[in-house]
Amino acid sequence: MIALSLAEIAEIVGGQSYDIPDPAATVSGPVVMDSREVKQGSLFVAFTGERVDGHDFAQGAVEAGAAAVLAARPVGVPAIVVDDVVAALGALARAVVGRLGTTVVALTGSAGKTSTKDLIAQLLERKGPTVYPEGNLNNEIGLPLTALRATEETQHLVLEMGARYIGDICYLTGLVPPRIGLVLNVGTAHIGEFGGREQIAKAKGEMVESLPEDGLAVLNADDPLVRAMSSRTKARVLLFGEAADADVRGEKVRLTDDGRPTFKLHTPTGCSDVTMRLYGEHHVSNALAAAAVAHELGLSADEIAEGLSEAGTLSRWRMEVTERPDGVTFVNDAYNANPESMRAALRALAAMGKGRRTWAVLGPMAELGDASLAEHDAVGRLAVRLNVSKLVAVGGREASWLQLGAYNEGSWGEESVHVSDAQAAVDLLRSELRPGDVVLVKASRSVGLEQVAMALLENASEGEVTGR
Repeated sequence: MIALSLAEIAEIVGGQSYDIPDPAATVSGPVVMDSREVKQGSLFVAFTGERVDGHDFAQGAVEAGAAAVLAARPVGVPAIVVDDVVAALGALARAVVGRLGTTVVALTGSAGKTSTKDLIAQLLERKGPTVYPEGNLNNEIGLPLTALRATEETQHLVLEMGARYIGDICYLTGLVPPRIGLVLNVGTAHIGEFGGREQIAKAKGEMVESLPEDGLAVLNADDPLVRAMSSRTKARVLLFGEAADADVRGEKVRLTDDGRPTFKLHTPTGCSDVTMRLYGEHHVSNALAAAAVAHELGLSADEIAEGLSEAGTLSRWRMEVTERPDGVTFVNDAYNANPESMRAALRALAAMGKGRRTWAVLGPMAELGDASLAEHDAVGRLAVRLNVSKLVAVGGREASWLQLGAYNEGSWGEESVHVSDAQAAVDLLRSELRPGDVVLVKASRSVGLEQVAMALLENASEGEVTGR
């Protein structure tokens, strides 16, 4: 963060100073909410959660080098006390970014936000210092924490914005107003909370409504609900996609033999060929979205194509591909799941597994409301249509719907199985995997299904690779 005195911070957030011997002392380190991440000069933010109260760690944070604590009550060490710590953190982020000349890029969408954010960051770093979220810090806490990492040297600030309810993105764009706003797609993630895709589109469109007249709305030409958002913004519009009228367009899209996308990139300033390191055709749309942002910020078609071809995965458990010594390949995409991302991952598995035995280890998709049964059933059926060799449905009721969909689609019998939990899936795979198999692991974050891939990869590293 830019250096600010404790007195300045207290004024910005409207807080009261407690136990601060020198109000002129500066916060020059990062703003953190985990006391283990404190560095000299940090500001430690004490949140009160359901299971952990950050105020209990205030003294340890100061002893570790924090200049002060942003807190909801006095904690016996230097602190700025406010009524609402979340609101104060947002006010601090708004003030800090307002003092900088950085270009703010914000993106939202039902699927692909984190992967696209990672692509944008890797492209823009070719132009200059870029700050972006680690993982998917995309809410009222994660977004300001990311923004506060910006300094005077930061040229680009890339922010991911999530939403569960109408008004969430409006709030986030109010904290850190973007100049470039990107909407990837409108799917069914959180449809249980929103009540329908039209309501999701209303929420995602808050992104483009926030843009200034001299800003840019980057919209998916292939998604009718996103394309229609052009009428909701005062900003200039740039379309991306495979549609013939897209300003940044992908043509001749195909997958390599091992499942990586390749296509010809067209931008208003030229065209170039792209072959990605990432797996799955769904990354084409993500790449085109990132290319549109990079084009706006001055990268040539050749620079963009080179960057997309070299870009890797920056965030864990998102199509994270690892091969064991015995040739079993794990695709750990277990960070989160919704119907769109689940279908994309299954198609990627089918492409990667040509000529090999494929396993889809799938868990529940959360927050689908009344659509849950139909969506889980449809995913199970898709696994059959894609000729996935075996489906392992992990968990309770929703997993049974996955398994039943597969069974009813193809009368799979032994090719689809329902197990109770991650450990049961590990035990099954440990006994049945064979060299050369490809295993996809995917579910909503709350399920913790990444444990399956991690356990079996750990076993492999310890020399316990088995198979028949």
